[in-house]
Amino acid sequence: MSEWQAIVDAVVADVLKKFAGAGLRPEDLAVSGMDLGGEPRTAGHYRGEVAFYPASVIKLFYLAAAHRWLEDGRVADTPELQRALRDMMVDSSNEATGYVVDVLTETTSGPELTPEELAGWREKRTAVTRYFHSLGYPEVEASFKTWNDGPYGRDQQAANQFTPARNQLTTAATVRLLVEMAEGRCVSEERSRHMLALMKRDLADPAGHDPQAQEFIGRGLPANAKLWSKAGDTSRVRHDAGMVELATGRRFVLVIFTNRPDVREVIPELARQMVSRV
Repeated sequence: MSEWQAIVDAVVADVLKKFAGAGLRPEDLAVSGMDLGGEPRTAGHYRGEVAFYPASVIKLFYLAAAHRWLEDGRVADTPELQRALRDMMVDSSNEATGYVVDVLTETTSGPELTPEELAGWREKRTAVTRYFHSLGYPEVEASFKTWNDGPYGRDQQAANQFTPARNQLTTAATVRLLVEMAEGRCVSEERSRHMLALMKRDLADPAGHDPQAQEFIGRGLPANAKLWSKAGDTSRVRHDAGMVELATGRRFVLVIFTNRPDVREVIPELARQMVSRV
């Protein structure tokens, strides 16, 4: 067993015990972590292969796809696209995400389509999913927009007619993507830096303007730590995915998915215990 597998196992066991009184069950959680120091890389997973609805964590994959499309000249690098990528990652805007998905897939939302039209629309809409499958990410489903109130029209048609009916993601796949960004291997070194810049969180923000910094992994980190992350939060799930750098220089990636958003301290406690063991 690797060091990181032992760490993940111990942290998850302690957290499940601590929140058992709140009804947290083993199947409510998935955790993946990977050390960013030394070779070979060591990782640890708890239900890391189990697919969850990823909420806004899927925006990491739309960001990576956008930079791949830009690198290949498949889309134009416009101020509007850069504004949307910034708002998608920094503010977690669903409207910005919808625009990015439209650009990447050459589709738009709108009124219902005929069955023939919907099939063609669906083929285009799966472009990001197919891209990640080609890279060896078979567990990624990234074919749907993120919503405030839910899909309508052709988006709801697709959810009703095709399987899966929503985005899906595993913590293991998310860790892999974050490690590629952290190591400068996601599209290119320069583009990896651009992606990480949009994910930088200010843990010292006294006004608490960024919930993604204050309420998820960041809440469990020392004040002198650094965090690059993307959280996801709905009425049914609560997730976070981030790269952490401690004052000691220790760097690691941590991804936590839970379908118990009501037990809000689970993610900070997992991060806190992870830091205490590395």
